[in-house]
Amino acid sequence: MNIGIVGCGNISSIYLKNLTGVFNNTTVYAVCDIDSAKASAQAQAYNVDKIMTLDEMLADPEIDIILNITTPKTHYEVCKKVLLAGKHVYVEKPLSISYCEGKELLSIAKEKGLYIGGAPDTFLGAGIQTAISLVKSGAIGRPIGGAAYMMCPGHERWHPSPEFYYDMGGGPLFDMGPYYITALVRLLGRVHSVFAVGTRAFEERTITSKPKFGQKIPVKVDTHNVGILSFENGAVVTLVTSFDVIKHSMPNIELYGTNGSLMVPDPNKFGGPVQLATQPKEPYVDVPLISEYSENSRGIGVSEMVLAIEENRINNASGELALHVLEIMEAFVKSSETGERIFIESAPSPEIPMDWDVAIGELKTKI
Repeated sequence: MNIGIVGCGNISSIYLKNLTGVFNNTTVYAVCDIDSAKASAQAQAYNVDKIMTLDEMLADPEIDIILNITTPKTHYEVCKKVLLAGKHVYVEKPLSISYCEGKELLSIAKEKGLYIGGAPDTFLGAGIQTAISLVKSGAIGRPIGGAAYMMCPGHERWHPSPEFYYDMGGGPLFDMGPYYITALVRLLGRVHSVFAVGTRAFEERTITSKPKFGQKIPVKVDTHNVGILSFENGAVVTLVTSFDVIKHSMPNIELYGTNGSLMVPDPNKFGGPVQLATQPKEPYVDVPLISEYSENSRGIGVSEMVLAIEENRINNASGELALHVLEIMEAFVKSSETGERIFIESAPSPEIPMDWDVAIGELKTKI
């Protein structure tokens, strides 16, 4: 299917690399950016023939799917335009910056019979898929709890344009939280409720990366969030996301069950070690990964959505999953502001089971 990419910023390169050179069921038909120089550079680098405006993309009958990788504050506006134009859309995380907007997007898609897909798609990688298979097979018994940590000093140290990370729809929760929450939802199922607190270390940040070295950024969101996710299956997980931590030694995700513990790899990546312990005095043991997708495979969610459209089934990185994650993140903010436990109304779409050990050859052939 033909893809139109809207947004040629920092994350666009890996999407372009994979959608033009790895996944054979996608063709990047055109690119678009408000900065024409960025669009031209990416079109040249990845041999994309057409540079268009968004309106031109929406009017072009050759384009089947729009990949929306603009900044978070414009996700809703762009996705709504795409859907109203009668095209499928796949959007970078988060789905929108408010749950209300996200619900509206899904309502429009349903009314028009269109697909929404949403990042992250890292949970389709070998690392998280291996962990999911272990949990579902009962390797740790009944899940009872866990802990997840995403903590770093902040993106102004390396990102060329980090301002949006400290604006509404940014911060560690909305930027990095989707990787962790999506993985946890796929590992443990629907989240029932959230209780959280948040704070921020600084009211202003100084950019130390180029080309904006020395510029000041106002901080409009909490940059250290701590919450408790209560899952429908009874498991309780602590989640910490922070741009205020210089260094730490905590795990990415660790799950605890009645028969064992599981170390889950970094959900921002596609591979990584998966380790299982089933005896209190024995060390963790490495578990072989069950698929070949252990390298940076961003865009696999777009490619899998193409398969889902062709097979008339729901896609794994679905709008329903992205909406559930968005509601959970919004609940973190509400709970922090009110001091109350927030109950979740949405539910993720069911994961489409894939026997990666058997089906990977078939999937690669299709893709």
